[in-house]
Amino acid sequence: MEDRGESFVAVRRISQGFERGNSTCHSSSEVMAGSTAWLGRGLSCVCAQGTDIDARPSFDLTPAQEECLQKLQNRIDVAYDGSIPKHQEALRALWKAAFPVEELHGLISEQWKEMGWQGKDPSTDFRGAGFISLENLLYFARNFPKSFQDLLQKQEGDRALWEYPFAVAGVNITFMLIQILDIEAIKPRNLVGATFLKFLAENESAFDLLYCITFKLMDHQWLAMHASYMDFNTVMKSTRRQIERELLEENIKRLEDLPSYRLLN
Repeated sequence: MEDRGESFVAVRRISQGFERGNSTCHSSSEVMAGSTAWLGRGLSCVCAQGTDIDARPSFDLTPAQEECLQKLQNRIDVAYDGSIPKHQEALRALWKAAFPVEELHGLISEQWKEMGWQGKDPSTDFRGAGFISLENLLYFARNFPKSFQDLLQKQEGDRALWEYPFAVAGVNITFMLIQILDIEAIKPRNLVGATFLKFLAENESAFDLLYCITFKLMDHQWLAMHASYMDFNTVMKSTRRQIERELLEENIKRLEDLPSYRLLN
């Protein structure tokens, strides 16, 4: 990614260059692949490594895994659209979960900066990973409210003067997981992705749960490394390596067995 001396770093969803297979699951969602996204001031997703992905092996899937993968692919293909009532409701629900006693003045408001969005319109940040990045944040808020608030309010540990913006970091994590799990492929071409599909076949919320684990792990790494704003990409790389290692541990039978799951509360 080229540094042009600006305060933003461009990130592009990688087009895999093929058509996905047919499935019994269908969606009228808008495809996001190939769209340009700005994932935060000075923050960039560290997932695209420039490797020769066509040289990777592929792993055969069971019919159940194929169906679960197709459903997840349908989710990641949905772009955030502020004109869709479902998307508006999800955004309002996220605000309510984050700031239950503070009234939101509008879906476009300076208030959103309090959550760590770049500006007053969060929809511009969702372009980085689509509607699923909003769903991930909402799942985190509803299922692990204490951890969600701890990260949002930066309540744990010795924090840096310049902290990472919570919401934009969340979008980066969604984007990173899509890439390292090879979700956009017809079938996984790495062992991490193949392993994840076993968990997904057992739990349709596996991606959302892994998101929560990864977000909490990222913050844990942030504190352990005494990181500041400019260290965000270094922390993300460390988080990626750690979550990949944990997914490949032999004794992991479900996501709740991951060592980093214990960080959630």
